[in-house]
Amino acid sequence: MAAEKTKPLVGILMGSKSDWEIMQYCAAQLEELSVPWEAQAISAHRAPDALLDYLSTALERGLEIIIAAAGGAAHLPGVCAAKTILPVLGVPMESQSLKGLDSLLSIVQMPGGVPVGTLAIGKPGAINAALLAVSILGGKHPGYRQAYQEFRRQQTMKALADRVLKLQKETSKAAGAGFKH
Repeated sequence: MAAEKTKPLVGILMGSKSDWEIMQYCAAQLEELSVPWEAQAISAHRAPDALLDYLSTALERGLEIIIAAAGGAAHLPGVCAAKTILPVLGVPMESQSLKGLDSLLSIVQMPGGVPVGTLAIGKPGAINAALLAVSILGGKHPGYRQAYQEFRRQQTMKALADRVLKLQKETSKAAGAGFKH
């Protein structure tokens, strides 16, 4: 539920508009669980004043969680954590030079006292950031707890439905073709 429908509870920030290609998965997961969100591209390096303005009003606007995605030096999640008391979840973006390892290490190595919950690099991290946000929101909002429990239940059912493996007929015939009796 993007911000135009309901007051957002989750703010999705990214250092660059190009990160939206991956962070859309985060927004889609929040949408699937009916969590209102907003998304903006605000660089901690190129637009620090705009970022500080956004963060200074986040709490009074009703945001409860910030999800911050960044690549390379990946300072956005850390700056967010330093400037707000809201929980900050960091999603490292894949970089060309180091495949996101630089981003991951930058986000995960926060000094004691300025926590950032760091997720996986790229799409899995974007999806898991949304799920972790819903789990956190569930502590205060029973409806989100129930939505998350139902998501997990369905995920388990799907995994169990696919657990029995059988040999396909084509594979069986191909394996037998090499044997002479």
